[in-house]
Amino acid sequence: MDSFKLPRIAMPPLALPDAVREVLEEAEAKLAGRPRLLQQFKNCFPNTLETTTKLMDDGTTFVITGDIPAMWLRDSVEQLMHYVPLAKEDPGLQRILGGLIKRHAWYIGIDPYANAFNETANHWHWDANDQTDMSPWVWERKFELDSLCFTIRLAYRYWKETGLTDIFDETFHKAMRSIVEVWRTEQRHAENSPYRFMRTNCPAIDTLRNNGLGMPVNYTGMVWSGFRPSDDACELHYNIPSNMFAAVSLSQMQEMARWVYRDEAFVREMEAFEEEIRHGIELYGIYRHPEFGRIYAYETDGFGNYSLIDDAGTPSLLSIPYLGYADHDDPVYRNTRRFILSKENPYYYEGTAAKGIGSPHTPPGYIWPMALSMQGLTAATDDEMLEMIRLLEATDAGTGFMHEGFHADDPAQFTRPWFAWSNSLFAQLVYRAMKKGILGGKEGETP
Repeated sequence: MDSFKLPRIAMPPLALPDAVREVLEEAEAKLAGRPRLLQQFKNCFPNTLETTTKLMDDGTTFVITGDIPAMWLRDSVEQLMHYVPLAKEDPGLQRILGGLIKRHAWYIGIDPYANAFNETANHWHWDANDQTDMSPWVWERKFELDSLCFTIRLAYRYWKETGLTDIFDETFHKAMRSIVEVWRTEQRHAENSPYRFMRTNCPAIDTLRNNGLGMPVNYTGMVWSGFRPSDDACELHYNIPSNMFAAVSLSQMQEMARWVYRDEAFVREMEAFEEEIRHGIELYGIYRHPEFGRIYAYETDGFGNYSLIDDAGTPSLLSIPYLGYADHDDPVYRNTRRFILSKENPYYYEGTAAKGIGSPHTPPGYIWPMALSMQGLTAATDDEMLEMIRLLEATDAGTGFMHEGFHADDPAQFTRPWFAWSNSLFAQLVYRAMKKGILGGKEGETP
């Protein structure tokens, strides 16, 4: 079949774990003075459990994105990430989160180049005519460097939060090795990679040029990526935020390999690899901007060409502290943040209803709630965090949920009414503000 046209059907709702119910009860008290925000939080915080999550008979967990009946490695992690801090004493959440990690590891064993997978080997594909090595398990095979990083992010955070190690079986160990092997191959994509991807009768952002190989790149030590976190093709194939994420993931995998698998040879291999990527980022990924100073580019090809933008999806330049690559006070990050939150970023929009970052994935003038949530999560001040919450509270078009994008002048014009990742990231932001004790006041006010 061509691009998917079957009905989008929600998963049967799961019974909410006790820890999730307790957070909703906490919100009833802490957000009592802001009924609109309270209702949004009550809708969004449990949304991925109520509409997208399925416990499988084999002990794993399958999570659809929302309005597409497939599981993205990236999205599924971020849809559940806000539950990780609650998991230590909650067996129900441990079953859900641990099951997702196990399913990720199994999928990576099937195809580490794929970004999205089916629930069964049903041969469903976004486009059945894609020219690449497909599997009946694979929904889409766009190689996105960040996808594999999200698997590691969830496993590492779950391990650190709960202390549980049952997820670290031999399947996960093999998945780690597969990740490193693929990334090593993609350091020298043109010379070593078997990966090709072409799609016909589609926008240019949905396929790779040069007979599926992508545009030429120079060796930098970084890892090549075919597509961005938005699922759009890279213009220049070293995506800087994704390489930052890969460096952080390699650091986290070193801990797992050392303390769980006692594999010191693997640790040393990954340590050297991480250093190569970080060196490449700092040498090739920084642009000297005449107004903002030294900033991180969004993409480069290693030949001196740069894409000076930021895209709303995570990983982004905005999300650098969220990823753990650098903190809020890093001078290059501060310069980069000023650039991407200005009109110098071609995907930064200001309108009568809101201002923020959008994406070439959606129409011009559309701001992504995920970018507003990330701006709040990475804010250096409580005032900025609260302003982002106020904007999100006011721009849901009365639906009580977050969307993919909305028009900067008219939030009633929006894309994707059901987008679980956006709901989850918003919920993570509001919950963090609740724990900081900075929410209060009346609807629409910033305390």
